[in-house]
Amino acid sequence: MTRDLWLTGDPEADALLSSDPFALLVGMLLDQQVTMESAFAGPQKIAERMGGLNVRKIAEADPEEFSELCATKPAVHRYPGSMAGRIQAVAQEIQATYGGDVTRLWTDDDPDGPTVLRRLKSLPGFGAQKASIFLALLGKQYGVQPEGWREAAGSYGDADARRSIADVTDETSLDEVRTTKKAMKAAAKKKD
Repeated sequence: MTRDLWLTGDPEADALLSSDPFALLVGMLLDQQVTMESAFAGPQKIAERMGGLNVRKIAEADPEEFSELCATKPAVHRYPGSMAGRIQAVAQEIQATYGGDVTRLWTDDDPDGPTVLRRLKSLPGFGAQKASIFLALLGKQYGVQPEGWREAAGSYGDADARRSIADVTDETSLDEVRTTKKAMKAAAKKKD
């Protein structure tokens, strides 16, 4: 990793995201229908409640107990039950396919950007857009830059973009990303 991340504004949550690639992946998974900061703060809540963020422990947790853990206030997500299932599904996939090591998504067999994107899209809950944004986040802020990563990430990989969490480095860039998202939503409404 090349620098400390600033994705939530909470030093503890950001430190976990900076040091734990599984936390970063879970934060990306949670990034829907809540603010970006709230989504990426979710892994810290889980870690506090489980005594750490362990792929195997999450994968093997009793689904009802894990759902309850995610629903405990403050909840991990606006929809804690369904997201608990998604978190466990991702943990189970990482455990089964990569031996619990998230970094193998971008290190096994020295993959190029399109291969990493394909691997990300194969994860439960990661569609094309979420996978592209996560690849851009890895490349722009996590120091993971396989050949062709910018092209594979599409417009999210653009160097000076302010489109997604991949571009958030402080409060100012967070506001710029929000402004871009609002403009994109307004433009989409006009087309309808």
